[in-house]
Amino acid sequence: SVDEVADVPVRARDGTVLRVKDVAKVGWGYEEQPHYARYNGKRAVWVTMTQKDGLNVLDIRDAAIVAAEEYRKLLPPDVKLEVAFDQSFDIARKLQQLGRDFAIALAIVLITLLPLGWRASLVVMVSVPLSLMMGVAVLAFCGFTLNQLAISGFIIALGLLVDDSIVVTENIARHLREGQDRITAALSGTREIAVAVIGCTAVLLLAFLPLTFLPEGAGKFTRSLPVAVLGTVAASLLVSLTIVPFLASRLLPRNEPEHGNRFLQVIQNGIQRFYAPLLHWALNSPWKAMAIASVIVFSGLGLVPFIGTSLFPPSGASYFSVGITAPEGAAITQTDRAVRFVENATRGEPDVAGTMANVGRGNPQVFYNQRSYDQRSNIGEVIVNLKQWDEARGNALVDRLRKRFEASADAQYVLKIFQNGPPIDAPILVKVVGPDLGVLKRLAGEVEAVMRKVPGTRDVSNPVAVDQSRLELGLDAGKAALLGVQPGAPRRALRLALAGENAGRLRDNEGDSYNVVVRLPLDARHPVSALDDVFVPGGNGAVPLREIATPRLDSAPPRINRERQQRTVSIQSQIADGYLTAKVNTAVYKAIKGIKLPAGYRFDEGGEAEVAARSFGGLGPIIAFTVFGILAVLVIEFGRFREVAVVAGVIPLGIFGGIVALFVTGNSISYTAVIGFIALIGIEIKNSILLVDFTTQLRARGVELREAIERAGEVRFLPVLLTSVTAIGGLLPLALSGSGLYSPLAWVIIGGLVSSTLLSRIVTPVMYLLIVRGHLP
Repeated sequence: SVDEVADVPVRARDGTVLRVKDVAKVGWGYEEQPHYARYNGKRAVWVTMTQKDGLNVLDIRDAAIVAAEEYRKLLPPDVKLEVAFDQSFDIARKLQQLGRDFAIALAIVLITLLPLGWRASLVVMVSVPLSLMMGVAVLAFCGFTLNQLAISGFIIALGLLVDDSIVVTENIARHLREGQDRITAALSGTREIAVAVIGCTAVLLLAFLPLTFLPEGAGKFTRSLPVAVLGTVAASLLVSLTIVPFLASRLLPRNEPEHGNRFLQVIQNGIQRFYAPLLHWALNSPWKAMAIASVIVFSGLGLVPFIGTSLFPPSGASYFSVGITAPEGAAITQTDRAVRFVENATRGEPDVAGTMANVGRGNPQVFYNQRSYDQRSNIGEVIVNLKQWDEARGNALVDRLRKRFEASADAQYVLKIFQNGPPIDAPILVKVVGPDLGVLKRLAGEVEAVMRKVPGTRDVSNPVAVDQSRLELGLDAGKAALLGVQPGAPRRALRLALAGENAGRLRDNEGDSYNVVVRLPLDARHPVSALDDVFVPGGNGAVPLREIATPRLDSAPPRINRERQQRTVSIQSQIADGYLTAKVNTAVYKAIKGIKLPAGYRFDEGGEAEVAARSFGGLGPIIAFTVFGILAVLVIEFGRFREVAVVAGVIPLGIFGGIVALFVTGNSISYTAVIGFIALIGIEIKNSILLVDFTTQLRARGVELREAIERAGEVRFLPVLLTSVTAIGGLLPLALSGSGLYSPLAWVIIGGLVSSTLLSRIVTPVMYLLIVRGHLP
């Protein structure tokens, strides 16, 4: 007990026996905490939980709530157990939205199949559940769960997996219209189109396959999307060449009308009325047609500088963070005042549902790519939970708070809206690397000043802008030795006075153990001069500290981190609304080129640019692999480079449409948009193969070149149109969802398919005429 500690005898230098209570005040006290937390302004303790790999976060949430309710019954009345943060709600909302988009996409795909007739549509739609089930099995086999990116992959695949089935079914129906019976039509129609279908799907798989090998965190983040597409599209190929012909031989009408149903007749009339004359003109004036197409494509490329680039978009999560950094070495009480300032500033906002605050360290991880702060007395963080995320209102609130915090000089406040993608410290980050602390501080200050002047930067932070304070002992070692003071004794005496020293452990009757701390009766508000009265053990008794030392507060260099064993200072900046990160980053590095660097010092690029360099840097070999893989498939299928060149000529047409779509919708060329461009190459080449392959087949049968080109263009117009429209219909809900993560990818493919479908119906036949000419297959 405390009384027993107070009665412990101690021996004085003269041999007198004293008790602890004779020389000290003994009592209970609170241990000084290195950090503490609050929830909605009240003291709290965080208990966090994350899911294990392969488990369903929604199931874990349900089990955790049951366990929490049981534990709540054991708590005293003045202690509450509340759920401060539950990311599963955001996940459930996103999955629900993606599920809705999937249902809408399925309905759109069904509508686009009407020209085939309801029997043919039924045959095609059977491939959807079969392919999706196989795709889910592949996803599970590869170790991925059904997350939002995987579901996005299935939505993308929804518009693609029916392509093979549409082409096969439409070709069988065409043979039926030509008078064949159902069995013969199924066999001959499938045999005629099988090589083209296999080649088309192989090209599409090659377009998505390299995406599974994307490097760094960005590749890991997006990997489940291409895996979902690959598994589903590969399954659709199997279904289209086996199950679809069987069902077609059983379900399609025995006597298919010569011109199809009403929807098909309307499309065929449109082909004859508009497309056939335009194609005839283009084949009569091939160079003029190619010139017009070239002007159109190159005009689209001119939009690239106005679009800009970025890595990953904001997450749309209904919360944001406020990072607080007090001067280096600040007491936790000073940091706490800054944290309370943030809590009070957000409390009156109508959109704010609550706050989670941590003082002395960062908050628990509330977002998958959030980095936790180390435990330091001068840092804090507040997570502001909103009732719901509305981009306009949320950004307005963040800007309002930012202006209020800028007026406070006691700490630095950085407001951050969470981004998708791999962890990034800040969008703009300049690393100053070199050996000397003083030079690093000077250069960092110059970079900070330059960065603040660049339009588009905000919340610029320099970790070495303010020196930290430290207590300098000022010991006279010679005088201390003369008085018999042992080395280390003055510092131990100071530690005893300021922080205390553990003298043992006290165990009470209930078995709980406590530290016994010995310290002088000084509090945090005593001036440095109070240390003059601290006594240090000497050879002939206690020696006043003032006799051997002159304690004083002095400045010291801030803590400087090392990267690759080199001292590094990182100056960071957030991006103001309405500015593109890539353009601001370019402006920053152009501006700091005017700073003269001494020998042995350099500026390294960090932040989003560093992550983008690693992520996009891996795209070069991947794109090269995709192109060469596709070319290899085309050479194997056609056997000659002339046809390969014709098929590959469609690529710029789709890229043009993707760029225009990004420009019109206000999206930048982001990481997911680049994935969209890679996928688009495979999709549009797939459509081009259908036309070139059939043209080559007709010429092999002895049909004259011009007649073969025109006939192939008219016959293959419908399946190409249907496959493109179903792909666009499947992607449309994803594009219109407004998600910064999925929408750019969807818009790129939609825009590319629109331009490619329209332009390639003219450009591909013209290129076939100019390149292949009289060369028989």
